[in-house]
Amino acid sequence: MTDDTKTAQAFADSWNNLPAGSVYTQEQFQEWFAPIKQEDVKGKSVLELGCGNGSLLVHMAGWKPSQLVGVDLGSSVASARKNMETCGFNDYGLVQADLTKFASEGFDMTYSIGVLHHLKEPDKGFRAVLANTKPGGRFHCWVYAREGNAIVINLVDPLRKIASRLPWWFTKYFIATPLVFPYYIYAKLIRLLRNFSFAKHAPLYEYSIWIAQRGFLFFRHVAFDQLVTPQTTYIDKRTVQSWLADPKVIRDSTYLIFRNGNSWKFGGQIA
Repeated sequence: MTDDTKTAQAFADSWNNLPAGSVYTQEQFQEWFAPIKQEDVKGKSVLELGCGNGSLLVHMAGWKPSQLVGVDLGSSVASARKNMETCGFNDYGLVQADLTKFASEGFDMTYSIGVLHHLKEPDKGFRAVLANTKPGGRFHCWVYAREGNAIVINLVDPLRKIASRLPWWFTKYFIATPLVFPYYIYAKLIRLLRNFSFAKHAPLYEYSIWIAQRGFLFFRHVAFDQLVTPQTTYIDKRTVQSWLADPKVIRDSTYLIFRNGNSWKFGGQIA
Protein backbone atom coordinates (compact mmCIF):
# COMPACT_ATOMS: atom_id res chain seq x y z
CA MET A 1 0.00 0.00 0.00
CA THR A 2 1.48 3.35 -1.07
CA ASP A 3 1.51 6.48 1.09
CA ASP A 4 -1.06 8.09 -1.20
CA THR A 5 -3.33 5.04 -0.91
CA LYS A 6 -3.20 5.25 2.89
CA THR A 7 -4.07 8.94 2.72
CA ALA A 8 -6.92 8.31 0.27
CA GLN A 9 -8.34 5.60 2.53
CA ALA A 10 -8.13 7.85 5.57
CA PHE A 11 -10.03 10.61 3.81
CA ALA A 12 -12.57 8.13 2.45
CA ASP A 13 -13.32 7.08 6.04
CA SER A 14 -14.04 10.74 6.74
CA TRP A 15 -16.08 11.51 3.62
CA ASN A 16 -18.09 8.29 3.68
CA ASN A 17 -19.34 8.98 7.19
CA LEU A 18 -20.79 12.42 6.49
CA PRO A 19 -24.43 13.28 5.80
CA ALA A 20 -25.46 13.50 2.14
CA GLY A 21 -24.75 16.75 0.33
CA SER A 22 -21.86 19.20 0.24
CA VAL A 23 -20.03 20.19 3.41
CA TYR A 24 -19.33 23.58 1.79
CA THR A 25 -21.66 26.50 1.22
CA GLN A 26 -22.13 28.13 -2.18
CA GLU A 27 -20.31 31.20 -0.84
CA GLN A 28 -17.32 29.11 0.22
CA PHE A 29 -17.25 27.41 -3.17
CA GLN A 30 -17.23 30.73 -5.03
CA GLU A 31 -14.53 32.19 -2.79
CA TRP A 32 -12.34 29.12 -3.19
CA PHE A 33 -12.49 29.43 -6.97
CA ALA A 34 -12.13 33.19 -7.33
CA PRO A 35 -10.97 34.62 -9.70
CA ILE A 36 -12.61 31.76 -11.68
CA LYS A 37 -16.30 32.55 -12.20
CA GLN A 38 -19.30 30.79 -13.69
CA GLU A 39 -18.80 32.39 -17.10
CA ASP A 40 -15.35 30.75 -17.24
CA VAL A 41 -16.90 27.31 -16.74
CA LYS A 42 -20.33 27.34 -18.37
CA GLY A 43 -20.39 25.09 -21.43
CA LYS A 44 -16.82 23.86 -20.82
CA SER A 45 -15.43 20.44 -19.91
CA VAL A 46 -14.21 20.36 -16.30
CA LEU A 47 -12.05 17.90 -14.32
CA GLU A 48 -11.57 17.73 -10.54
CA LEU A 49 -8.50 15.85 -9.35
CA GLY A 50 -9.16 14.63 -5.81
CA CYS A 51 -12.94 14.94 -5.62
CA GLY A 52 -13.59 13.28 -2.24
CA ASN A 53 -17.33 12.93 -1.70
CA GLY A 54 -18.18 15.39 -4.46
CA SER A 55 -18.70 18.38 -2.15
CA LEU A 56 -17.18 20.70 -4.76
CA LEU A 57 -18.52 18.79 -7.75
CA VAL A 58 -22.15 19.42 -6.79
CA HIS A 59 -21.50 23.17 -6.70
CA MET A 60 -19.49 23.07 -9.91
CA ALA A 61 -22.43 21.30 -11.59
CA GLY A 62 -24.49 24.42 -10.83
CA TRP A 63 -22.15 26.42 -13.05
CA LYS A 64 -23.40 24.30 -15.95
CA PRO A 65 -20.26 22.85 -17.52
CA SER A 66 -20.75 20.73 -20.62
CA GLN A 67 -18.99 17.80 -18.93
CA LEU A 68 -17.81 17.20 -15.36
CA VAL A 69 -15.44 14.43 -14.22
CA GLY A 70 -14.13 13.70 -10.73
CA VAL A 71 -11.13 11.53 -9.91
CA ASP A 72 -10.21 10.18 -6.48
CA LEU A 73 -8.02 7.34 -5.27
CA GLY A 74 -10.31 6.51 -2.35
CA SER A 75 -13.65 4.75 -2.02
CA SER A 76 -15.28 8.15 -1.40
CA VAL A 77 -16.22 8.12 -5.09
CA ALA A 78 -19.23 6.07 -3.96
CA SER A 79 -20.37 8.96 -1.76
CA ALA A 80 -19.59 11.39 -4.58
CA ARG A 81 -21.86 9.41 -6.91
CA LYS A 82 -24.74 9.55 -4.42
CA ASN A 83 -24.29 13.30 -4.00
CA MET A 84 -24.15 13.91 -7.73
CA GLU A 85 -27.34 11.91 -8.25
CA THR A 86 -29.20 14.42 -6.08
CA CYS A 87 -28.07 17.57 -7.89
CA GLY A 88 -29.82 16.89 -11.22
CA PHE A 89 -26.66 17.09 -13.36
CA ASN A 90 -26.38 14.17 -15.76
CA ASP A 91 -23.20 14.60 -17.81
CA TYR A 92 -20.69 13.64 -15.16
CA GLY A 93 -18.20 10.85 -14.59
CA LEU A 94 -16.43 9.50 -11.50
CA VAL A 95 -13.18 7.58 -11.68
CA GLN A 96 -11.43 5.81 -8.81
CA ALA A 97 -7.79 6.23 -9.76
CA ASP A 98 -4.44 7.67 -8.72
CA LEU A 99 -4.65 11.28 -9.87
CA THR A 100 -0.89 11.45 -10.40
CA LYS A 101 -1.26 8.75 -13.06
CA PHE A 102 -4.62 9.77 -14.50
CA ALA A 103 -4.43 10.59 -18.20
CA SER A 104 -7.08 12.12 -20.43
CA GLU A 105 -7.40 13.91 -23.75
CA GLY A 106 -7.60 17.14 -21.80
CA PHE A 107 -10.24 19.39 -20.27
CA ASP A 108 -11.07 23.06 -20.68
CA MET A 109 -10.55 23.45 -16.95
CA THR A 110 -8.79 21.26 -14.39
CA TYR A 111 -8.78 22.01 -10.70
CA SER A 112 -7.48 20.46 -7.48
CA ILE A 113 -8.59 21.92 -4.16
CA GLY A 114 -6.97 20.81 -0.90
CA VAL A 115 -5.34 17.73 -2.39
CA LEU A 116 -1.82 18.38 -3.68
CA HIS A 117 -0.46 19.04 -0.19
CA HIS A 118 -1.60 15.57 0.92
CA LEU A 119 0.33 13.73 -1.80
CA LYS A 120 3.67 12.11 -1.10
CA GLU A 121 4.99 14.02 -4.12
CA PRO A 122 2.96 17.22 -4.61
CA ASP A 123 4.99 18.03 -7.73
CA LYS A 124 3.56 14.96 -9.45
CA GLY A 125 0.07 16.08 -8.58
CA PHE A 126 0.62 19.50 -10.08
CA ARG A 127 2.10 18.00 -13.23
CA ALA A 128 -1.06 15.88 -13.54
CA VAL A 129 -3.15 19.07 -13.32
CA LEU A 130 -1.20 20.53 -16.23
CA ALA A 131 -1.17 17.29 -18.23
CA ASN A 132 -4.98 17.00 -18.06
CA THR A 133 -5.63 20.58 -19.15
CA LYS A 134 -5.92 21.03 -22.91
CA PRO A 135 -4.03 23.81 -24.75
CA GLY A 136 -5.86 27.08 -24.16
CA GLY A 137 -7.51 25.63 -21.06
CA ARG A 138 -7.28 26.86 -17.49
CA PHE A 139 -6.22 25.27 -14.20
CA HIS A 140 -6.86 26.28 -10.60
CA CYS A 141 -5.43 24.89 -7.33
CA TRP A 142 -5.49 25.49 -3.59
CA VAL A 143 -2.91 24.23 -1.07
CA TYR A 144 -1.90 24.72 2.55
CA ALA A 145 0.83 27.35 2.82
CA ARG A 146 3.95 27.04 4.90
CA GLU A 147 3.67 30.76 5.50
CA GLY A 148 1.18 31.65 8.24
CA ASN A 149 0.85 28.11 9.57
CA ALA A 150 3.55 28.03 12.26
CA ILE A 151 1.06 27.13 15.00
CA VAL A 152 -0.43 24.30 12.96
CA ILE A 153 2.96 22.97 11.88
CA ASN A 154 4.41 23.02 15.41
CA LEU A 155 1.38 21.96 17.43
CA VAL A 156 -1.16 20.16 15.25
CA ASP A 157 1.15 18.35 12.83
CA PRO A 158 3.03 16.37 15.52
CA LEU A 159 -0.34 15.23 16.89
CA ARG A 160 -1.47 14.29 13.37
CA LYS A 161 1.39 11.82 13.07
CA ILE A 162 -0.08 9.92 16.02
CA ALA A 163 -3.80 10.48 15.40
CA SER A 164 -3.60 9.31 11.79
CA ARG A 165 -2.64 5.84 13.03
CA LEU A 166 -5.78 5.49 15.14
CA PRO A 167 -9.30 4.40 14.07
CA TRP A 168 -11.08 7.28 12.29
CA TRP A 169 -13.96 7.33 14.77
CA PHE A 170 -11.60 7.65 17.73
CA THR A 171 -9.73 10.52 16.07
CA LYS A 172 -12.96 12.29 15.15
CA TYR A 173 -14.88 12.02 18.39
CA PHE A 174 -12.20 11.72 21.06
CA ILE A 175 -9.38 13.87 19.66
CA ALA A 176 -10.68 16.34 17.07
CA THR A 177 -13.90 17.15 18.93
CA PRO A 178 -12.42 18.19 22.31
CA LEU A 179 -9.31 19.76 20.82
CA VAL A 180 -11.14 22.01 18.38
CA PHE A 181 -13.56 23.40 20.97
CA PRO A 182 -11.07 25.97 22.41
CA TYR A 183 -10.24 27.14 18.89
CA TYR A 184 -13.96 27.39 18.10
CA ILE A 185 -14.38 29.80 21.03
CA TYR A 186 -11.20 31.67 20.05
CA ALA A 187 -12.28 32.13 16.40
CA LYS A 188 -15.75 33.31 17.38
CA LEU A 189 -14.19 35.82 19.79
CA ILE A 190 -11.75 37.08 17.14
CA ARG A 191 -14.61 37.63 14.71
CA LEU A 192 -16.59 39.46 17.39
CA LEU A 193 -13.60 41.74 18.07
CA ARG A 194 -12.45 42.09 14.46
CA ASN A 195 -13.10 45.85 14.32
CA PHE A 196 -10.59 46.50 17.11
CA SER A 197 -7.04 47.09 15.90
CA PHE A 198 -5.44 44.85 18.54
CA ALA A 199 -7.38 41.82 17.31
CA LYS A 200 -5.65 42.01 13.93
CA HIS A 201 -2.40 40.92 15.58
CA ALA A 202 -3.90 37.71 16.95
CA PRO A 203 -2.56 34.38 15.61
CA LEU A 204 -4.52 32.96 12.66
CA TYR A 205 -6.52 36.21 12.52
CA GLU A 206 -7.62 36.08 8.87
CA TYR A 207 -8.40 32.38 8.95
CA SER A 208 -10.33 32.73 12.18
CA ILE A 209 -12.46 35.52 10.71
CA TRP A 210 -13.29 33.24 7.78
CA ILE A 211 -14.07 30.01 9.62
CA ALA A 212 -15.97 31.71 12.46
CA GLN A 213 -18.87 32.17 10.05
CA ARG A 214 -19.53 28.42 10.31
CA GLY A 215 -20.85 26.21 13.09
CA PHE A 216 -19.03 23.81 15.37
CA LEU A 217 -19.54 20.77 13.13
CA PHE A 218 -17.61 22.44 10.31
CA PHE A 219 -14.80 23.31 12.75
CA ARG A 220 -14.65 19.65 13.73
CA HIS A 221 -14.69 18.59 10.08
CA VAL A 222 -11.65 20.79 9.40
CA ALA A 223 -9.83 19.57 12.51
CA PHE A 224 -10.56 15.95 11.65
CA ASP A 225 -9.25 16.50 8.12
CA GLN A 226 -6.03 17.84 9.63
CA LEU A 227 -5.62 14.89 11.99
CA VAL A 228 -6.79 11.89 9.94
CA THR A 229 -4.33 12.13 7.06
CA PRO A 230 -0.99 10.28 7.20
CA GLN A 231 0.62 12.82 4.85
CA THR A 232 0.61 16.63 4.80
CA THR A 233 3.11 19.04 3.27
CA TYR A 234 2.91 22.79 3.85
CA ILE A 235 3.91 24.40 0.57
CA ASP A 236 5.82 27.66 0.43
CA LYS A 237 5.44 30.50 -2.03
CA ARG A 238 8.69 29.72 -3.82
CA THR A 239 7.48 26.21 -4.64
CA VAL A 240 4.19 27.48 -6.07
CA GLN A 241 6.07 30.07 -8.12
CA SER A 242 8.31 27.32 -9.53
CA TRP A 243 5.21 25.36 -10.55
CA LEU A 244 3.73 28.36 -12.29
CA ALA A 245 7.01 28.84 -14.15
CA ASP A 246 6.46 25.55 -16.01
CA PRO A 247 6.96 26.05 -19.78
CA LYS A 248 3.43 24.72 -20.42
CA VAL A 249 1.94 27.65 -18.52
CA ILE A 250 1.34 31.01 -20.22
CA ARG A 251 3.33 33.36 -18.00
CA ASP A 252 1.01 36.37 -18.28
CA SER A 253 -2.01 34.22 -17.37
CA THR A 254 -0.89 33.21 -13.88
CA TYR A 255 -2.12 34.41 -10.49
CA LEU A 256 -1.02 33.61 -6.94
CA ILE A 257 -3.26 34.64 -4.04
CA PHE A 258 -2.49 34.33 -0.32
CA ARG A 259 -5.84 33.16 1.06
CA ASN A 260 -6.90 33.71 4.68
CA GLY A 261 -3.29 34.23 5.73
CA ASN A 262 -2.43 30.52 5.58
CA SER A 263 -2.98 29.04 2.10
CA TRP A 264 -2.32 29.61 -1.59
CA LYS A 265 -4.78 29.85 -4.48
CA PHE A 266 -3.11 29.83 -7.87
CA GLY A 267 -3.73 29.06 -11.49
CA GLY A 268 -3.31 30.07 -15.09
CA GLN A 269 -3.72 28.99 -18.69
CA ILE A 270 -1.99 26.29 -20.70
CA ALA A 271 -0.14 27.20 -23.89
